[in-house]
Amino acid sequence: MKLKKILVSRFSSIGDIVLCTPVVRVLKKQLKAEIHFVTKAKYGGLLRPNPYIDRLWTFEKDIVEISSALKEEGFDLLIDLHKNLRSHRLSFSLGIPSIRFNKLNLDKFLHIKMGINRLKGHHLIDRYFEALKPLNIEDDGMGMDGFYVSDTKELTHRLGIKKTYSAIVLGANYFTKRVPKSMIEALLRAESTNQFVLIGGDDVFELGRDLDKEHDNALNLCSTLTLDESTAIIDSSQIVVSGDTGMMHLAAACKKPIISVWGSTHPLLGMYPYYGYNWEDLNISLVNHSITCNPCSKIGAKRCPKKHMKCLTGQPEERLIEAFDRQTKYIKKTLS
Repeated sequence: MKLKKILVSRFSSIGDIVLCTPVVRVLKKQLKAEIHFVTKAKYGGLLRPNPYIDRLWTFEKDIVEISSALKEEGFDLLIDLHKNLRSHRLSFSLGIPSIRFNKLNLDKFLHIKMGINRLKGHHLIDRYFEALKPLNIEDDGMGMDGFYVSDTKELTHRLGIKKTYSAIVLGANYFTKRVPKSMIEALLRAESTNQFVLIGGDDVFELGRDLDKEHDNALNLCSTLTLDESTAIIDSSQIVVSGDTGMMHLAAACKKPIISVWGSTHPLLGMYPYYGYNWEDLNISLVNHSITCNPCSKIGAKRCPKKHMKCLTGQPEERLIEAFDRQTKYIKKTLS
């Protein structure tokens, strides 16, 4: 049976939604089907400019707000990229066939809680495409998409960005995934002639403000940008420094050189920056391999369970400076 209308579901959050974009693109281009996507309203801005989505559905608090309208659409298939109780409820209410992926929850539990490593760094996007094999589609190797409508020239002018810059992501949903202030300050001091913009939400506004005051080459944009504007700022930056965050995935979607600093999570869990096999891997991962308690969480935590945070604070500040120098040399080489 030819699939005419497909609904893709991923309700949150920023990084997880960006990770869905290769699936959306391939479904549209290879199946020629009508593609709908459902997510929470606050993340709609990530997908609204996406040309591979024919209709975006959003809800504020619960999927029941739009479940009746979704049922009237007559979808042929639900591709559930969230795989939780809420998405199962959606599948039940629609009464249509569904495809879900392997979350590897048991393997992650064994690795985090018991130190039994059965993970092979198999990326989440690869698992998505494994689940979609029955549809006879293939990953096109082009990685993730980061679309936006903001005018970068107007935006950077309005924000007072007057020269080439790199971005530092201060925020993260969980404290144990944030780049330590000491590492950021060391980078700002070492690269005093380079401009840096600081990105994050309300929770790191004060940190951004303090860094802005203390360092002439830092510009605090925390709590001032929309998701669309954040994507534009990242896309026009040279290098992006970030923890394991949604902004890190947006940077990979924009094919930017990344320095990813890992705390309570780990690249081995399969959520590292993904460029696709038709693109060069532009990421440098900084992981503290000298400790045995990392990773201690698959999504992050509000505090370190051992109360020392050595996964982050135990990483020498010089590692970030050296990685930035490597990425800078790479950019100069590619431009020459």
